[in-house]
Amino acid sequence: MTAPIDVVRPDPLAKHRFLVTLDPGDAYLPPAQAALLPLLAAGAFQEVTGLGGQLEVVSYAEGGHNESVHQLPLRYSWNRLTLKRGVARGPGLWSWYVAGLGDSLGARRDGAVVLLGADGQPAAAWSFRAGLAAKWTGPDLNAEQNAVAVEQLEIAHEGLSQAGLDAVLRT
Repeated sequence: MTAPIDVVRPDPLAKHRFLVTLDPGDAYLPPAQAALLPLLAAGAFQEVTGLGGQLEVVSYAEGGHNESVHQLPLRYSWNRLTLKRGVARGPGLWSWYVAGLGDSLGARRDGAVVLLGADGQPAAAWSFRAGLAAKWTGPDLNAEQNAVAVEQLEIAHEGLSQAGLDAVLRT
């Protein structure tokens, strides 16, 4: 007779408590341009979308093998991360976007999205590398609505990974 295995079944994490961090841009930029960028994105975000990627697969029908078609991996592509927040008076995100417009290398920054648990402690994290501020969208303005003006920033990046929490907390 075997002993029963204890299975830990924690409650699922809520999606409303998270942080977004941006590392300094000096790893990818000339020192003069890196000095113009703030270290962290200023302001809190109300929404982050785009955590994901996909593997492009090619179907290959092998002659004489009629039971199935081979599925061969080709390359990964990554979704753009979209950060949404109420318009803040600090120039952090706008400065990052403009820095990328002025240099063909772009203002690349690594960063992470950190999901917090009910106790406010980091519970899960995804890090991205070589991110570029690819698209900035200003708020829609309407005099008939009493809503917060929201800006968006899309980050194109070169890879997403589930990060160890200790590595994210050091940034």
